[in-house]
Formats: sequence, structure tokens, C-alpha cells
Amino acid sequence: MTKTAQRAYVASAIERGLLPGDAMRRADIVSLKASNDPDVPIQFWQLFSVLGPDPIIQIVQDFYVSVFADEDWFTSVFARVGGVGHHINTQASMWADVMGGGPYYHGADFRLSFHHTHNAIALMNDRGAARWVTLMNQTLDVSGQYLPDDPRVRVSLNTFLTHFLGKYAVEFGLGDVGAFGAVNGAIDG
Repeated sequence: MTKTAQRAYVASAIERGLLPGDAMRRADIVSLKASNDPDVPIQFWQLFSVLGPDPIIQIVQDFYVSVFADEDWFTSVFARVGGVGHHINTQASMWADVMGGGPYYHGADFRLSFHHTHNAIALMNDRGAARWVTLMNQTLDVSGQYLPDDPRVRVSLNTFLTHFLGKYAVEFGLGDVGAFGAVNGAIDG
């Protein structure tokens, strides 16, 4: 999933003027290893090189604990698929995979698409997406204890989530369901 997500994001970012036209040929952009230079943004497919698995798992765990403690209309859709442990395992695998950690998420894009169009379709609307965004923002706002003291990490997480939310907005006709905060800015050619 890393390569698929990377290509989709880069194509979109080039189109929007955020990345130069030669971005897919630039090692500083496509590498799975983040730069140590604090002036160079961390791309979301480089996050695993900075975080490793434990912070990813902890953020996803905290998020799903809040999901399963939420209102029944929201929680029940997740509970029909599996318990909190199931969601933590599959979502953390997907995050690690997209964030450059390797092929953790079995089924890749097909599985992700199937899940959203069949299992989670009841929440793939403005109300469900807005609630998901709110809970994720709340989780990220208190996740600093798991993250390195590098503001680029949260911005990269925001970029990751914004990219996927944008994909789902198009796919499911979502309106403005919220945002995650600052995202990676433009990189000059």
C-alpha cells in the first residue's frame, strides 16, 4: 500500500502545485526514510522510519478505545465487524503499511475499499465522517507522549489523514466534514 498511496498523493500534490513535477524521481521525496533536517517535511510514507510500530499502534489503540466508547449509532457499525482488538490490529497494520513499514495490511487497497463499501457503508456519509474526524483529532491532540519532539510528525500525520479523507470524500460524495490541521506545504522544484 505504501507505493500506491505514495503515487496517488504525489500525483495529486503535483496537480495542486505542492510538489514539483519531478517528485517521483526525487529521493528526498520518495525515500521511505525521513530526512533529519528539520526544514525538510516528512512525507507520510516516511513516518514509519521516524516512529516505528509502537507509537502507531498506541495512537490507533487510543482512537478505537474512544470509538467503542462513543454513541451507539457510531460504535455499532464498528462492533458488527469485530471487537476493539480487531480494529486496532487491522488499522495499525494499514497505517504501518502506508507509512512505509512494509506489507503489513493483508489485502491492501482491495480490502480497504471492500471494507468501506460493504462493512462501514453506514458511516461513509457526512455525519459518520465528521464523527470519525472529531475522534481522530481528539486522539491526535493527546498523542504527543507517543511522538518524537518534532512538529513535522504531526503535520505529516495530518497530511496522511487529509489525503485519505479527500479520497473518501470523492468516492462517497462527502461534504466538508472537518480537517486535521496543518499539512505539508509546497516543496519547490
